[in-house]
Amino acid sequence: MPFLTVDGTRLEYEMLPAQREGAPTLLLLHEGLGSVAAWRNFPSALATATGCCTITYSREGYGKSDRLRGPRSPDYMHREALDTLPRVIDALSIEDPVLIGHSDGASIAMIYAGDGRWKVRGLVLMAPHVFVEDVTIAGIEAAKRTYQSTDLKNRLGRYHGHPDDAFWGWNDIWLDPAFRRWNIENCLGGIRCPILMIQGADDEYGTLAQLERIRIGATAARISELVLADCRHSPHRDQPAATLRAIAAFVAGL
Repeated sequence: MPFLTVDGTRLEYEMLPAQREGAPTLLLLHEGLGSVAAWRNFPSALATATGCCTITYSREGYGKSDRLRGPRSPDYMHREALDTLPRVIDALSIEDPVLIGHSDGASIAMIYAGDGRWKVRGLVLMAPHVFVEDVTIAGIEAAKRTYQSTDLKNRLGRYHGHPDDAFWGWNDIWLDPAFRRWNIENCLGGIRCPILMIQGADDEYGTLAQLERIRIGATAARISELVLADCRHSPHRDQPAATLRAIAAFVAGL
């Protein structure tokens, strides 16, 4: 697995080459417990379905990337979006990417695109968060109990070199009382590129109110959405065929 270094931190990444000339680059931004490996076969399926160069990377504290240097603060997604992500894109020589974010990754994608300093071809937002809901906190509290009482740590070890870093780095900040005020709706007005929103009807970490807030805030963007039945927080795992079709059609329309 290759690595790149950003501000002294080694980040693992994987790049699948384009299969058609002139295709945009897809950059996948993982969830709060994700990594390159945790995407499983989704990036390769996406590359095949779209013909695009498809890139994934593991943020600090995840996968085989360097360990967290300290606890996260409530602005950690802003730091990722505005400090780290531009350097990753520059290091990998990506121009005008399509950002495909899941959960935390979708929030990071919106913050980046909404800042207005960088070109973005399009956004695919799977199970996005723009504010903190009670159901989100309840789901994260349930995940904490599961981590403490089951073999979840061992299962996360398949995808992370340091599963405690990955889990507690995510769980602790979301359950910090200060994080209840986290909100990125003020970033939405700066988004100018097309958006595809995908959410499971049974998402245990968020409701359709998230999509509604995005529609209200991102008035300069052309927005389409897909709500999937029999689908929880991970559309690319729970409904992979429908998710791939929707993303491939969206990318073709760009």
